Amino acid sequence: MNDHDGRPGGSGQHAATPDEVADLVHAAARIRESVETVIEGKSEVVRVALVVLLAEGHLLIEDVPGVGKTMLAKTLARSLDCSVRRIQFTPDLLPGDVTGVSVFNQESRDFEFRPGAVFANIVLGDEINRASPKTQSALLECMEERQVTVDATTYELASPFMVMATQNPVEMEGTYPLPEAQRDRFMARVSMGYPDPRAEIDMLAEHAAANPLDHITPVADAALVSRLVEVVRTIHVADSVRQYAVDIANATRTHSDVRLGASPRATLHLVRAAKASAALDDRDHVLPDDLQALAPSVLSHRLILTADAQIAGRTTESVVSDILGRVAVPAHARV
Repeated sequence: MNDHDGRPGGSGQHAATPDEVADLVHAAARIRESVETVIEGKSEVVRVALVVLLAEGHLLIEDVPGVGKTMLAKTLARSLDCSVRRIQFTPDLLPGDVTGVSVFNQESRDFEFRPGAVFANIVLGDEINRASPKTQSALLECMEERQVTVDATTYELASPFMVMATQNPVEMEGTYPLPEAQRDRFMARVSMGYPDPRAEIDMLAEHAAANPLDHITPVADAALVSRLVEVVRTIHVADSVRQYAVDIANATRTHSDVRLGASPRATLHLVRAAKASAALDDRDHVLPDDLQALAPSVLSHRLILTADAQIAGRTTESVVSDILGRVAVPAHARV
């Protein structure tokens, strides 16, 4: 099985060594500690963000206003010494503002390309569902192929490259639902949720007097993140674990409550995320537990329920949970 962009999924290249995995664990711990100095009481959300970064994916952060969606994205970006650009998605934002445009230069008598906001290592897309679907679609090529094509010329994007987008629930005023193709390109979706009372009291004490981002200093750079990504690619995935991932995806496609199930891209994202999760747990191989832990974040936002299931109050998260309870777990997953 090939990984993203045709790269081997573990069998065609050297396996991750214990030292490489240990270095990844230490580097990731520094990034996580840096983020958690600002984002308190949300360790699982921070972990998913790290998993997506190391698995070369993109993260969708969905919740009501004011719970720290943008702060999470900005804190992770600030913890990395790499290029960062922010896009504030509004109804009048144009696709060219995102990808870039060709402008005629009077002096050279020729067109020159002016890069848009996606030309950075980390792109913060704030309130992505407040822009029109046409503008949202400007991200499709860069998120999947890590390139931008403008006027028949293709431009490669930086490496590593990650889109962290925030969105408000679709029932809120002034929002457009993300197209299915757009949602499918996000490796995972997380919800911040309200903080517990203790964390909220700490936030009032520490954040009311100053901007917490002022105290964040980079603990890793783009080169280090790229090396960590290379380690994640070499994490071993047994054939039985791959089969388990396919079985989970197939179950979403045949479930009676689901109108649109998980795509093959979703299966690939689930395995890649599981490899990153295994590395963070100081393992050189993926376990079925990794797939089970990440399936709600990786699959739920891609599923579309039937009208009857929606009327009955079912959620995509409950459907994924039901599927995980039904699909047989492989007994031997190491070889």
